[in-house]
Amino acid sequence: METIIELQNLEKEYDLGAVKLQVLKKINLKVKKSEVVSIMGPSGSGKSTMLHMLGCLDRPTKGKVIIDGVDVSKLTDDELAKIRREKIGFIFQFFYLIPSLTALRNVELPMTFANNKKDKEKKAKELLKMVGLEERMYHRPNQMSGGESQRVAIARALANDPEIILADEPTGNLDSKSGKEVMDILEKLNKEKGVTLITVTHDQSIARHAERIINLKDGMIVKGD
Repeated sequence: METIIELQNLEKEYDLGAVKLQVLKKINLKVKKSEVVSIMGPSGSGKSTMLHMLGCLDRPTKGKVIIDGVDVSKLTDDELAKIRREKIGFIFQFFYLIPSLTALRNVELPMTFANNKKDKEKKAKELLKMVGLEERMYHRPNQMSGGESQRVAIARALANDPEIILADEPTGNLDSKSGKEVMDILEKLNKEKGVTLITVTHDQSIARHAERIINLKDGMIVKGD
């Protein structure tokens, strides 16, 4: 299977003035197309920082981030934004839906930003139907449960047909039933559309959905590569 993401000797260091904090230390990792991977580790281990590197949300201090054969650590901000729009869908613990917009309009937003305006309403409706929210598409976030809001966030992440979904604690704010429903949707996306899925989680029950678990400790992979 072809590699879609590769980290080579990745390091991330933050300058805090008097001290420098090294969060990631010589990370080497390959993720294959359509693979399901979970990143686990205690708080402060570097999980979210690693996800930010994978999602082109931050730049490494040293090393390379290679996505689909392109070393993105050398790209301009505009080029990084283009990769995020076209190749990567993000799902976050706190949903980050726009409160004043309906579920339908929230899902349409990535298509608007990508200038992909053709039939965007039709596609947004299809995505909301896929996640079981066809009867809630005109509701705003404060009119929906946490599980429903996260399903809107999944539909939004899929708006531009990404090859990669990055999910940061996607069930962290949900009860166990809603969490299972969300993971079932993500698994279905992987199986039916071949989407590569990488999750950060503290939850062993969520990690068990993965084909491979990457364990981080003190900024280093300790098991799973």
